[in-house]
Amino acid sequence: MSAFFAAARQRYLASNAQTLRWMLARPPLHGAFVNTKMNPLSLVDYAAVDGWRGPDHVYGWIQGRALEAIVTHAAAFDSIDPSLTEALDRAGRRLYAALDPLRATDGHVYFCYDRAMQPIRFEGEVFVPQTRPSDIFTFSDTFAAKGLVAAAARYAPADLPRQLAALETVIAAIEDDRFQIDEKMPLSRAMLEAEAADFGPRMIMLSAGALLTRIGRRDRTAFADRFIGHVIDKYFDPGSGLLRNVPGEDRCNVGHGIEFVGFALDYLEGDVDPELLRVLETILVSSFDKGFVGPGVRLVVSAATGTPISPYCPWWSLPETIRSASLCHECSHSAQSLRVWQKADEVFFRDYWREGTGIAYQCLTDDGPIDYVPATPDLDPGYHTGLSLLAAIDVVGRRS
Repeated sequence: MSAFFAAARQRYLASNAQTLRWMLARPPLHGAFVNTKMNPLSLVDYAAVDGWRGPDHVYGWIQGRALEAIVTHAAAFDSIDPSLTEALDRAGRRLYAALDPLRATDGHVYFCYDRAMQPIRFEGEVFVPQTRPSDIFTFSDTFAAKGLVAAAARYAPADLPRQLAALETVIAAIEDDRFQIDEKMPLSRAMLEAEAADFGPRMIMLSAGALLTRIGRRDRTAFADRFIGHVIDKYFDPGSGLLRNVPGEDRCNVGHGIEFVGFALDYLEGDVDPELLRVLETILVSSFDKGFVGPGVRLVVSAATGTPISPYCPWWSLPETIRSASLCHECSHSAQSLRVWQKADEVFFRDYWREGTGIAYQCLTDDGPIDYVPATPDLDPGYHTGLSLLAAIDVVGRRS
């Protein structure tokens, strides 16, 4: 079995380096923002004629994710490939210097910006200004806050108190029900109150627990324990072993359940209560086994029947499974967690990863790769794939 771990580590390092070099070679948007605007099927760059997919539109989601990924990979490759780290740090400093003042405009980062870097949303094919309430926060705020904290810790330590305060503002909004999930709609109190109580906001922000630990700020992570407890208490369905998207409802985004397990274990660093570990491994194995139908992990399954209710198998759930299963196996040493890790590894690199390109097909169905954009059209900037594989690389390193 040691052969699997050694080979996996090399494969993960090589694929991450390939993605990072691809990103670094591309001309930045507005001279600073990461540009991953490529069609994953044709490998042709999106152009202005492609509208909301093209270079005239900058996605705040992607830039926050990119900054966290760049900074984390720069640290990870420091002793392995110093020249890659140097190039990543140049890009990271440039992106930090652009994203920080963008948020400072009104305390928020938005899902999409137009050519003038004004927040917009789409009504069909028409672009309209996004509403900008000061007290409502979104996933774009979460991703930006995490990226800016990571970057300040590495590039601008004097900024760190300010960036930590901004992160805590988003955490407070999640707990105070001032967090709107759907950023493609007008940001408003009415939209906020009409939304179901999905566990997604807590799940995504939970990843900041491990980030804060890595930069030596474990003192700021009490929210992570609260979020883990809240999600398990209100969303875990013992009968199916799944996390329901919304308490009492049938739909389960099993990829999000798997992602939650990885963020929890990454934060807990092996110091896991045995009962909590049992629940987390149950969520991982149940989510993977019920979700893995066809070419990958289905986007949505039924809690009641365990059957898929979406034809889509996005790429991101497989690297997230690699992260979660590797961290789980490190704690439990179970055959089940190892089985899940090996299967996710096999399928991702066989059917999704496009060797030599630095990218993966974004979505498969039973008919093969398709052009389906669940969130943003920009390709993954080393976030879902790269950070997940980094966690597994660390697991193998600790094992050896």
